[in-house]
Amino acid sequence: MVRLRPDVIVAAGGHVTALVTQDLTKEIPIVFTTVTDPVKDGLVASLNRPGGNATGSAGLTSELDPKRLELLHDMKPSATLIGVLVNPNRPGLYDQSRQLQQAADRLGVKLTFQNGATDREIDSAFEAFVSQGVQALRVTADPLFNNRRAQILTLAAKYSLPAIYQWREFVSAGGLMSYGPSITAAYRHAGVLAGLILNGAKPADLPVVQPARFQLVINSNTARQLGLTPPPELLPDELIE
Repeated sequence: MVRLRPDVIVAAGGHVTALVTQDLTKEIPIVFTTVTDPVKDGLVASLNRPGGNATGSAGLTSELDPKRLELLHDMKPSATLIGVLVNPNRPGLYDQSRQLQQAADRLGVKLTFQNGATDREIDSAFEAFVSQGVQALRVTADPLFNNRRAQILTLAAKYSLPAIYQWREFVSAGGLMSYGPSITAAYRHAGVLAGLILNGAKPADLPVVQPARFQLVINSNTARQLGLTPPPELLPDELIE
């Protein structure tokens, strides 16, 4: 792609894609999407003044995993052992797991972690969750799992595991619940930034946008199938029938 010398590259899929792209070119403008911490990753100098050849949207993805665990506990407070599906190759996995464990300690629940970097590993992870007696599931934020959405949702339904996800798209496809910003809005904004760059704007001058709204989405049909009734205090921003 870099050899083709495009006018702008949209590096979708999080910080790994963005970092690889920026390693290959410091000249072609880059628009990234849903990067957790673009300043820490070295993609930009600051959110307001990126200063280099990249800009885009900050995702607040893995930082919300502890909150998702709390919401899952609210949905099924009887679950004392919760499975956590992680990508072992994800940068920052240690911090992500540590934050989840701290949240679990506050809630008084136990976590069991399983790796899922391939289709086969994901199948094996669900088999391990079932054999361990897991009562609910937290699928952590990761582009890898977004790309395997159908497989994960099929397995969660097969084993009747209540699960919470990162994006609304999991819930609209049959998942139980999700909490986070809108990935649709992030990609729409990437298009806006790409258009501005094509019209002469420089990435260095275009601020990185942070999500201002987070949505709790629940699939009521899936909840009924799992024998769950959302408690009154768990008010979703969107209820999918």
